[in-house]
Amino acid sequence: MVEITIIVTLSLIIFFSPFLSKALRLPTSVVEIVLGTLCGAMGLLHHIALFELVAEFGFLYLMFLAGLEVDLKKLLSIDSRILKRGLLYIVLLYLASFVIVRYFSFNDVFIAIFPLISVGMVAALRKEYGKNLNWLNLSIAIGSLGEVVSIAVLTVISAGLRFGYGSKFMESIVILTLFLLIISLLFRLLQVLFWWNPELKTLLMPKIDNEEQDIRLSMALFFIFIAIMLYLQLEVAFGVFIAGIMIATFFEHKRSLPHKLSAFGFGFLVPIFFIYTGSSFKISALFIDGMVLSAFVITALMITVRIIASLALVQILEWRERILFALSHSMPLTLLVAISTIAYHTKVIDEFDYMAFILAAILEVVVGMVAIKALLHFRGRGTSPVERSP
Repeated sequence: MVEITIIVTLSLIIFFSPFLSKALRLPTSVVEIVLGTLCGAMGLLHHIALFELVAEFGFLYLMFLAGLEVDLKKLLSIDSRILKRGLLYIVLLYLASFVIVRYFSFNDVFIAIFPLISVGMVAALRKEYGKNLNWLNLSIAIGSLGEVVSIAVLTVISAGLRFGYGSKFMESIVILTLFLLIISLLFRLLQVLFWWNPELKTLLMPKIDNEEQDIRLSMALFFIFIAIMLYLQLEVAFGVFIAGIMIATFFEHKRSLPHKLSAFGFGFLVPIFFIYTGSSFKISALFIDGMVLSAFVITALMITVRIIASLALVQILEWRERILFALSHSMPLTLLVAISTIAYHTKVIDEFDYMAFILAAILEVVVGMVAIKALLHFRGRGTSPVERSP
């Protein structure tokens, strides 16, 4: 009976969330998290093994889709000045986070949490506001680089929290380094191979494809990288992220593929992850003394470090564009939930901090979306010339 209740509840939430999203003018993921929280509180969602497994698979698929947003060829072809500024922005993010964490005596894991960047919500912004805004194009370009760094940090932190920071951790770092070197070599070899034999791309993913070979190859890579990361005992999310990058980089001729994979993910698997995340948040936590305040403080600090770091772009963006840029990076919903979940399960943070991070993840999206819309409405949607876009 419990399984039937969960299935029916998930079906109804997945179906009605887009309608509520449009009515409330909030991202669908936020609506799914909130509905998951409400249904969990009503006893309609229980964390049985099957629910947890599908939710975990949904998270991995979301990381796979995040990788599809990163085309290494385009990323490496960015103007060198913008690339250097982007790297400086990321460095400043971590420095500002380090100073704030030390000043307020927070848990050291916050140093890795505060600078997290995810382009998922940025892509949603570009879908809503178009591709002609300079700050938004920069946000995608630099955010892609930042997300690679964030996923790498997530992998390292995951190993440290799982094995401790002793010999086993160092062994994991060595394995991760070797893995990255092999992946870099593989990317280079594939680049040369496809350069000399471009017909291989259409052989692997035909333009006229009645057998859905493009999806078959994508899923094969997805599961192969899961198996590799499980064998190496590294963060699986990093592996599927690389699988997504590989597809985006080498099979750009299949322009419909990201849409097909995204439609399946956001129509089925990913919502289950967000609903599960919401169901893990207890409404009673809102009434715990200091919970809401802590969530607002986390939200404010994550926005603050990005505004500080955006000073790296002072010669590229005007002040209002820099604020918009910072706000667009202040919604790392999936990565924030992921790393806080890992930290909680390894007992690095307690339940109070975990609940505060989940609540902050929701607040960041709401605050970020509303603030961006307000700033754009204040002086119109045109911010700066399109020709300055990377």
